[in-house]
Amino acid sequence: MGMSEFYGAGDDAESIATIERAVEQGCVFLDTADMYGVGRNEELVGKAIKGIRDKVCLATKFGNMRGEDGSFKGVNGRPEYVRACCEASLRRLGVETLDLYYQHRVDPNTPIEDTVGAMAELVKAGKVRFLGLSEAAPATIRRAHAVHPIAALQTEYSLWSRDPEDEILPTLRELGIGFVAYSPLGRGFLTGQVKQIADLAPDDYRRNSPRFQGENFQRNLDLVTKVEEIARGKGCQPSQLALAWVLAQGNDILPIPGTKRRTYLDENLGALDVALSGQDIAAIDRALPHGTAAGTRYPESGMKNVNR
Repeated sequence: MGMSEFYGAGDDAESIATIERAVEQGCVFLDTADMYGVGRNEELVGKAIKGIRDKVCLATKFGNMRGEDGSFKGVNGRPEYVRACCEASLRRLGVETLDLYYQHRVDPNTPIEDTVGAMAELVKAGKVRFLGLSEAAPATIRRAHAVHPIAALQTEYSLWSRDPEDEILPTLRELGIGFVAYSPLGRGFLTGQVKQIADLAPDDYRRNSPRFQGENFQRNLDLVTKVEEIARGKGCQPSQLALAWVLAQGNDILPIPGTKRRTYLDENLGALDVALSGQDIAAIDRALPHGTAAGTRYPESGMKNVNR
């Protein structure tokens, strides 16, 4: 996502080099969406995987409608929209089949059975291999799974976003559905690289995030200080500790840290070498207990579209 929008200016050449390096290092699950950069990110990913398509597991999403000017036009899960979006994504990515196709947000005006039914037809047609949902509530997941097996549920999950532990993860584990954790680094906050709001580009969307505003910013910065202290004790970077914690929550959980640069990619991959003991996990839980982050994940308008 950040390669094409939301996190300041991008560099396509560096982005492609980062994707290529990730695949070389065995990091082969690539996650994009048709709304990132209003289609530009899918085109970018398509360029990066040309010639190595067989080496990657490719996921994209539909459902968040954007105008050509970038305006947000709501959520759409109507069957005809599902089919049209899939064809457009295949074209932009330059592939014949998607490994994983997500509904990016649940459309409250379209029964989930209708949306997933249309997605299932894409599987039958050979255009999609597996189906996923993003930010869906437990009851919605169950209804969708009854129509066609859901392979993965994607939701925000990190040291400062632990809500999935309450109902989402138990539901997924009951049904045998994998969990893809987005923003496992707290939108970069848990890396320790953001010390003041001025560190963010003027057009960085995080400036509008409640967790990056006012008193919330300082309270969350205090949490990051605790992460940094524990990371020093483990001889690793804060980002690596945060990722290692997510990985330690279960083999059914796959974090997808986003980065635009090879330097940070290498740092993220270093999390695989961080071994957390039971005592380490307990110490982290004491320092950053469930619900400790200040502010909601999104502004009010965005929160209406999650967990439904």
